[in-house]
Amino acid sequence: MRERLKTYFGYDTFRPYQQEIIDTVLKGEDVLVLLPTGGGKSLCYQLPALIREGITLVISPLIALMKDQVDALNANGIPASYLNSSLSAQEIQTVQQQALSGKLKLLYLAPERLGILGFDSFLLQLNVRLIAIDEAHCVSEWGHDFRPDYRRLVQLRTLFPTVNMIALTATATTRVRQDIVRYLQMPQPRVFLSSFNRPNLFYSVQPKQQAFQQLVTLLSRHKNESVIIYCFSRQDTEDLVSDLYTQGFRALAYHAGLEKQQRTRAQEAFIRDEVHIIVATIAFGMGIDKPDVRLIVHMDLPKTIEGYYQETGRAGRDGLSSECVLFYTYADKRKQDYFIAQIQDELEQAQAQKKLSDMIGYCESTGCRRQYVLRYFGEEWKESFCGTCDVCQAPSVELQDATVLSQKILSGVLRTGERFGAGYVCDVLRGSARDRVVENKHDRLSVYGIAKDVSRQEVMLSIDLLLRYGYLEKQLGEYPTLRVSGEGKKALTHREPILLPKIETGSVLKRAKKEKETDYDFELFTKLRQLRKQIADQQGVPPFVVFGDRSLQEMSRAYPQDTTAFSTIFGVGDTKLKQYGELFVSHIVEYVQEKGMSVTAPKKEVILLKKERIGSTIQKTKELIEKKYTLEQIANARGFVCSTIVQHIEQLVQMGAELDIEYLKPAPERIEKIKEAFVHTNSSALSPVKEFLGEEYSYDEIRLGRLFL
Repeated sequence: MRERLKTYFGYDTFRPYQQEIIDTVLKGEDVLVLLPTGGGKSLCYQLPALIREGITLVISPLIALMKDQVDALNANGIPASYLNSSLSAQEIQTVQQQALSGKLKLLYLAPERLGILGFDSFLLQLNVRLIAIDEAHCVSEWGHDFRPDYRRLVQLRTLFPTVNMIALTATATTRVRQDIVRYLQMPQPRVFLSSFNRPNLFYSVQPKQQAFQQLVTLLSRHKNESVIIYCFSRQDTEDLVSDLYTQGFRALAYHAGLEKQQRTRAQEAFIRDEVHIIVATIAFGMGIDKPDVRLIVHMDLPKTIEGYYQETGRAGRDGLSSECVLFYTYADKRKQDYFIAQIQDELEQAQAQKKLSDMIGYCESTGCRRQYVLRYFGEEWKESFCGTCDVCQAPSVELQDATVLSQKILSGVLRTGERFGAGYVCDVLRGSARDRVVENKHDRLSVYGIAKDVSRQEVMLSIDLLLRYGYLEKQLGEYPTLRVSGEGKKALTHREPILLPKIETGSVLKRAKKEKETDYDFELFTKLRQLRKQIADQQGVPPFVVFGDRSLQEMSRAYPQDTTAFSTIFGVGDTKLKQYGELFVSHIVEYVQEKGMSVTAPKKEVILLKKERIGSTIQKTKELIEKKYTLEQIANARGFVCSTIVQHIEQLVQMGAELDIEYLKPAPERIEKIKEAFVHTNSSALSPVKEFLGEEYSYDEIRLGRLFL
């Protein structure tokens, strides 16, 4: 298992629970997996698929997500494909033929495929050994993303009664977990419930005052990094994109009102780093698996904690530090209330209202944001301080005497009869001539205009603080109103001083970067990102399919000077080592030489550990070479692809092993062509030679031929 983990995925160790889950799957048991977004759920069925014979079916509701995962698997040398509505009839036929011929290890399916006449006949012809249900919460009406097509998945139990199933989700309350087990007919699954905590995410809630200026500050801080901004409506997304352009930010809108082709174009541009900012509707969402999103911004109030958790979960899937900011005003509740009122079923309506109240509780909480979210999902968070949310990271709050303005606000609420919201009270205090104020004769009150010298933003922020510190209370209802609490009346009556945090308008909390975020060579990291983008564009894949940011940061920290050292980098498996190793190493060496740097070699024990791992597997290849097996025969016997075997041979030659590989030498005329290409390109690297020779010569043949030159 560990050998394949490194060979195909480039990882040396498993994440929490992964190995136990994979062991259970390989034993033939049903499994329910609840891991946080970015916790490595996909590996829990992808690795067993490599170990078992036959094919693994993966059900996924998100077309774009399927494509991303299949691209990533193919880049790692794992044969996979997908069937969904984005393919033409000819493409579907081609994929089905690949599956029937046994060429695929994983086949991704949209759930609606099971409703197509005759599709079950195709499935029955496959040697299905595992069924994986991704986003399993979609089967439950109590989940935040119910999809009726997921109820069809019980058909898979009928078609393959002896095949075990793994259901995976990142967001599921106890009720949803029960529905998953019931509707997928998993009578006694092993349940693996990990923490919902995402320690690499920084959560903050900011008052929705001058939100656009705050957003501009945030985007400047995350320049050239991937950002998703969520808005309430389609029009909001379009308007925000337009406003961002005026500030020099290139962004694209993504919502259900766009033509399918436009959405696809926007998504592809974002995934391929052609545009760094996507503005999307909360309702429509984005089914992407982009690991390097560094900032998620909610311009409006989400309707549920589950939805918010999933949307923020699209940040930092690679485990690197990322930021989640929500701009909040209680007034946004009305937008959500309108849609909740359209729900006919009373129980469903009450459930939606409860979920919205929980979301408001998160925004208005004066305690740790992380603790609030985890407790919502039934996880007891024993720490009261996480250090990575705005509440916990805020320094000791600087209080100032806010008695004068606070007394004016409290008096304004009382004088208007405690029947109005914050905006109306603010209008009265600032002397607004709005029709409603005049009609109510509130322009005749003693409090009318007593705060006209104070900005509207400062008054509204002060009202928020008085609510937070208990001087004011909200009276909930269709139109929420303010009332003065017992504490507020006491302060007014006895003229007690009121101390509130110092108001800093239009500012976003500046969070300090952790030391480990900046302990790599940023200049080299930037150069490697550019190289990654060039390769990705040439291959027509997203940049993260080549290497993730975490891999590039590690390269920029370790400065690997040869392919052996490069192979120890996180995310470098055999296929990627073969494809990209020499190219990246050459750029790193060139950078080191340009800078005149003296790079310390990796620690000796790391190299020894690496050689020990490689040595055992290479020895088996060496034994088969001594028996004069062909490349294909060795690959089949070892369960590897030919490129891995060629890499083993190259390493054996470099180590000075006594080895007769003459029988593997390409034909004389082809060796001559390979030699001419190396001379012509004046390089020992594979990529320029491959480009010169064209499709007639594979990387494997060029690499093998190079050993004889």
